[in-house]
Amino acid sequence: MKVQNCLHRWSSTLLLLVVAVVLVLPPQQLSSPFLAAAAPFGRPGRHCPTKCGDMSVPYPFGTTAGCSFPGFDLTCDSEHSPPRLLLGDGATGVEVTDIFLGNASMRVLTGAIVNHTSPSDPGAKGTWGLTGGGDDDRGSGPFVLSYHNNKFVTVGCNVQATLLWNGTQVVNGCSSFCSVDSQRHWQSGPSGAGCCSACSGNGCCKVTIPMYFPTYGVELNKVDQTHNPDPQQHGIVFIAEKGWIDGVWCQMIAPTGGQPPDLLSKVPVLLEWAMDSMTPAQPGIAADNSSRCPLNGIDSVCKSNYSYCIDKNSPFRSGYACQCLRGYDGNPYIDGGCQDVDECTDPDNYPCYGECTNTPGAYRCQCPRGFHGNSSVMHGCVKSSSGLSIAVGVVSGATLLVIASSTAFLIREVKTRRNKRIRQLFFKQNRGHLLQQLVHQRADIAERMIITLEELEKATNNFDKSRELGGGGHGTVYKGILSSQQVVAIKKSKIVIQREINEFINEVAILSQVNHRNIVKLIGCCLETEVPLLVYEFISNGTLHNCLHVEAPWSLPWRDRLRIAVEIARSLAYLHSFVSTPIIHRDIKSPNILLDDNLTVKLSDFGASRYILIDQEGMHTDVQGTLGYLDPMYQSTGRLTEKSDVYSFGVLLIELLTRKKPVSYRSSQGFGLVNHFVSLMNSQGNLNEILDPQVSREGDGEVVDITLLAQMCVKFSSEDRPTMREVEMILENIQAAKLYFSDITDDDRSSEGTNNLGSRSWD
Repeated sequence: MKVQNCLHRWSSTLLLLVVAVVLVLPPQQLSSPFLAAAAPFGRPGRHCPTKCGDMSVPYPFGTTAGCSFPGFDLTCDSEHSPPRLLLGDGATGVEVTDIFLGNASMRVLTGAIVNHTSPSDPGAKGTWGLTGGGDDDRGSGPFVLSYHNNKFVTVGCNVQATLLWNGTQVVNGCSSFCSVDSQRHWQSGPSGAGCCSACSGNGCCKVTIPMYFPTYGVELNKVDQTHNPDPQQHGIVFIAEKGWIDGVWCQMIAPTGGQPPDLLSKVPVLLEWAMDSMTPAQPGIAADNSSRCPLNGIDSVCKSNYSYCIDKNSPFRSGYACQCLRGYDGNPYIDGGCQDVDECTDPDNYPCYGECTNTPGAYRCQCPRGFHGNSSVMHGCVKSSSGLSIAVGVVSGATLLVIASSTAFLIREVKTRRNKRIRQLFFKQNRGHLLQQLVHQRADIAERMIITLEELEKATNNFDKSRELGGGGHGTVYKGILSSQQVVAIKKSKIVIQREINEFINEVAILSQVNHRNIVKLIGCCLETEVPLLVYEFISNGTLHNCLHVEAPWSLPWRDRLRIAVEIARSLAYLHSFVSTPIIHRDIKSPNILLDDNLTVKLSDFGASRYILIDQEGMHTDVQGTLGYLDPMYQSTGRLTEKSDVYSFGVLLIELLTRKKPVSYRSSQGFGLVNHFVSLMNSQGNLNEILDPQVSREGDGEVVDITLLAQMCVKFSSEDRPTMREVEMILENIQAAKLYFSDITDDDRSSEGTNNLGSRSWD
């Protein structure tokens, strides 16, 4: 009794202490069991609304400028009561009632395509569409009709509806008939009473829609031209979510006045979306079966560490979407958006009739101590036997455990020695000793840069497919988490070419010895596999090429483009002038400029780079680079100098000014981007002809200065080009002036040189 009283007093004291701690500590000092952080929902780094009335608006969607991924902007109609979320504007937009991130789909409300009140007049036509165009508009946006979850429906008597694409191409169709008895029953009985049955041809018919398109055309005709049904029996055609029509079609065919007011104006439809959506040149004939998931993980919009990319390919549309890993839920398009699901709190979907323990991405269900059996079924745990059977079981189990452990140890030892020999062979084959020699002056770098295969296998869960950020013909990129909890991007090639191994060693040697905030950081490399692996810091916002060349009227703001140009110039000036042995990058282009969440530049891809001695003016090498950005003097002579990077940077400036792609651009006269730009400058022509309209609108006099600097950088003769250090200083002065004058009111600004882009000259 004394022992029980003591235990009671002790437990009461402990409870009071716990309550006191909870009451005294401020909320921010309570650990996660008390408070759980909310998962991010809207676009990070911006104040974006995530609600419109009762509707949640998760990223990549958004309702204000800068809050959505290109092509995923929605409209919040706040003038309506309650506010409505619309796909499109208030005049032609369709209402959005549900957004499903898990399967990349959304539910919208549309109206009937044809509501024909006089079936005696054949040939009624209509259009169903998301883009507002005609029935031949295939659209270039991310949204298409989901044919798995929708039906093409016709309601009425003696009517035939045909679904068309491109005006004449038949997609599908169906006919609806009515018997005399059924018409008499519908007209004499109460509205919709007792007539509802499957929509299968008698008064209603439905068929699948076997094509992905955002718009369709419809034709409605009589089946029997000699038969005239009751004029009240309308011919109604629409596209609706699968299963919806079976409960409402009788009300549509009932006499006038029986239909609910919103029945034909708010028809639910399921849409699907895809990132980087594309339509093939010949719909219905897929070009290939290659994955659309980005090869470089930093180009992917799947930002959560616990997300992965899935292809959304068909013969009519290709693209990709993101999903959270199994055991995680939330928004895969946001860093930290996918969070662990506590399965133990959801017994309906994760039954456990024993002791449930939540684990990252999974859960563990086991029978309580002293019980055994199947804990996932009711009454599956039974009490274990006691006495002699337990002793015999313990002894037998111990004996088997010793035998199994010994066998496993021997097998593991043999595998370990064999894997060690294989890794040593690959290390030698991948010129690991050469790498050690290249960084011999910094032994700590060599030790830090070489990462074991075991570490990378743990970081990627043995290169699990769910960790893939993208794939292609040359290899695969994985997202990994090192033992230090650092998120990294791991490049794993598929093929072994000696030139690629040389470039790999060259890139490791260069990046291991540079340190600049605008140059991508190489975490390390692994040489213990047949193909070397490179480990980089994870850059989440993709490349400058992808951010600049979006399928939208507006791209990066001019102020950001100017800052990006300054940061690229700083990184190149650092490589040319501030490292112990100057480095020529040799492949400056927008796909090699990475951008983080703050759009800060990270220069990447040093596989083609070359060291050059301080007292050397150049070197003869095999020509290497990207057409459109390649220095023409280097291309014709094979002589590589620092001015070759200056030329490529000049092309990059022109790309920022014009938002044209140097690799593929051709003017009406057949000129490439650089030649067309320079010819307009030299002829005092209208430079607005080639400038990005956004630059003309947002820029001031500094646009003229940048165009003149770009013209200097792309001079054919390398001697006529400025150095990168000079370019850096000029751009910094231009940016400083831009920031200064942006703080002055419009009344205090000087209008000189802000509109005439063809009249200023370079001093």
